[in-house]
Amino acid sequence: MNMISKKRIAAAALSLLCATTAYSQEKVLNLYSARHYQTDDQLYSNFTKQTGIRINRIEADDAALMERLRNEGKNSPADVILLVDAARLWRAQVEGQFQPVRSAVLEERIPANLRGGDEGQGAQWFGLSTRARIIVYNKVRVKREDVATYESLADPVNKGKVCTRSGAHPYMLSMIGSMIERNGEAATEKWAQGMVANFARPPQGGDTDQIKGVASGECGIAVANSYYYARLLRSTKSEDREMMNKVGFVWPNQEGSGTHINVAGGAVAKYAPHREAAVKFLEYLAGDEAQAYFANGNNEWPVVSSAVAKNPVLQQMGKFKAENVSITAIGKNQIAAQKILDRVGYK
Repeated sequence: MNMISKKRIAAAALSLLCATTAYSQEKVLNLYSARHYQTDDQLYSNFTKQTGIRINRIEADDAALMERLRNEGKNSPADVILLVDAARLWRAQVEGQFQPVRSAVLEERIPANLRGGDEGQGAQWFGLSTRARIIVYNKVRVKREDVATYESLADPVNKGKVCTRSGAHPYMLSMIGSMIERNGEAATEKWAQGMVANFARPPQGGDTDQIKGVASGECGIAVANSYYYARLLRSTKSEDREMMNKVGFVWPNQEGSGTHINVAGGAVAKYAPHREAAVKFLEYLAGDEAQAYFANGNNEWPVVSSAVAKNPVLQQMGKFKAENVSITAIGKNQIAAQKILDRVGYK
């Protein structure tokens, strides 16, 4: 074999190697997800069927994922990061864990108030599903008209009735961040003082624990994310059905600003090795089919208006007026929210 032939073979081999490497990169997506819902599995497998891109998934809570990203730094294999709650998304953005994305699909389908980051450079994260912060009340102990708003929870009529999870939890920080945006810091601090005065017990447990506390009568009122309530309504367990017969719920602030909503969202990781696949995955999650999965699988609402949810419990809970507060503003206000809670002793 002459020298020219050897060079041609070597060049062809190198070309094939490069093509194979490029192909393998396009066909893999590394997903870091704080979502831990079994119904999401179908979402991911459908994406692979449609695109041929295989998903390598790491699941952990938000704090663990963030710590992992910090430790990995520039060597992180993460392509897409899915987090739950505006406060967590904002923190990750401020830490520089995301990169801006310009996508006509995402910008058309995801409302501007549910995107985060400098829109001029491209959003750094996108809300993919929403959940509402509802008020749950004991039908025997509490009058529905006494809990029509978040602000009413601090009224003297509700003294000794209110239960919540820890004020430091992102769900609570985001709700209070929304109140700061709407009412200002001074009014929100006065409200927080009233909440502390109305506690039935020290803040503890998760949202499901709050609903159980209301059903048992230990609490008269609680706040919880809507999908926890819907999940219990869908339960086939007799004890859950009995429990839910004892409680009702309110869409707060329907005569004013509307009910506080929060998001689960996604972003392209700062050092994503498969950026094109990452953007394609986020665009897929903004599609009607994936959006319907969020509603039907985990009792969340689609962020895309054209998506059709066939969840009977969400339909049973009915329509409501949602607040129109920027999710980015809610995230930024978490620092002020935490300071308020510390000052009033809301643990």
